[in-house]
Amino acid sequence: MRTGSKIGLAALVVALAGGVAFYEFVLFPESATLAFAAGTGASPTLPPPNPTLMPTVNIARVAGWQDGAKPQAAQGLAVAAFATGLTHPRWVVTLPNGDLLVAEANKSRTDDPSTGIADWVADKVKSMAGAGVPSPDKITLLRDKDGDGKAEERHDFLKGLHSPFGMALVGGDLYVANADALVKVPYTEGQTEITATPEKVVDLPSGINHHWTKNVIASADGQKLFVTVGSNSNVGENGLDKEKGRAAIYVYDIAAKDFREYATGLRNPNGLALEPQTGALWTAVNERDEIGSDLVPDYITHVQEGGFYGWPWAYWGTNADARVQPANPDKVAQAIAPDYAVGTHTASLGIAFGMASSLPQAWKSGLFVAQHGSWNRRPKSGYKVLYVPFADGKPSGQPVDALTGFLDADEKAQGRPVDVTLDKSGALLVTDDVGKAVWRVTGAQGM
Repeated sequence: MRTGSKIGLAALVVALAGGVAFYEFVLFPESATLAFAAGTGASPTLPPPNPTLMPTVNIARVAGWQDGAKPQAAQGLAVAAFATGLTHPRWVVTLPNGDLLVAEANKSRTDDPSTGIADWVADKVKSMAGAGVPSPDKITLLRDKDGDGKAEERHDFLKGLHSPFGMALVGGDLYVANADALVKVPYTEGQTEITATPEKVVDLPSGINHHWTKNVIASADGQKLFVTVGSNSNVGENGLDKEKGRAAIYVYDIAAKDFREYATGLRNPNGLALEPQTGALWTAVNERDEIGSDLVPDYITHVQEGGFYGWPWAYWGTNADARVQPANPDKVAQAIAPDYAVGTHTASLGIAFGMASSLPQAWKSGLFVAQHGSWNRRPKSGYKVLYVPFADGKPSGQPVDALTGFLDADEKAQGRPVDVTLDKSGALLVTDDVGKAVWRVTGAQGM
């Protein structure tokens, strides 16, 4: 970590110790100088880095949904609660019979301790944002028994997991990406509870777990699994030795039991989806922090097998990050530029293509992106579900807000989107961790 950052974080610690509300504590004010739209699209504006003595901390405190409040759907869409009262719902999967599995999880308190002031402060920031709750470590099954768009049944489907996140059903096996391992359990259609002990398929890189979330999806033929693993730091400040096997997407051949890197240099990939027209694998990636509110855009991109996407030495192609030492010009030169920027510091997580949805035609040719919301940008960004139009298998045109209103008039978080998927009817489902809900988006005439 650079010296200035240490000094700034030390000042932040003093503020915390003195009872100062740290989201208001500003030593050296910094804010965006570009319009938010400049950080979106195929060719985002990339100004010079603007590192400050103290990192910008501007996160939304949690308010929750009060008095029946709910997100605001775009024109032509409508939104209603599918389920409420969940405990930190994160990832969601629709089973063939229409049941939904929701991973209720958070970073495990049993993970390796933080490595210094930076990680300690990061944990404080996350707690203020509603992420300090103990991990429920379970998967909940939600069932809409009468087809009215609301879950009448709720079951503890699988318990005793380790910060579960992504889930994928392949044949009679349900795969779950825990923070430390990919596991599987047998599944029979209609089951509401699994008591079998999860079988470990393969260990996943863990420890420290600056980014603990691991996702998994199956290939179109069901023969392979793609698994995401985020970095252990912002830009390698814990030491590059701590990043072995991190910041990557892996592929697991089920029959051969072969697990290998598929693409690397992806700081924190979360969402995974297969583009329906081309079959290409797409991901959403959270980029690096602490070089200004205008850098670096989070992005969506198709994933090239064997591709290197820059982290930690470079961002958005071959833009070198001078903070990373030792420098590696060869790796910088290899870095692939992503396809499409979705805004700076938006914490874009889950993605889902809308082609198979039952939504109006205007929402059936692109990608939905759940944006969990910024902490390192002034003004705030994200806290919404974005829609990126596609044509011929690639992003085409400007992004559009599909679901907003997650921040109230005081910029407190009523909710924070995490994942998106389609239910059996083709409606869009959105998990909301601090809002403790799953929202269901339909056409405005479909309620």
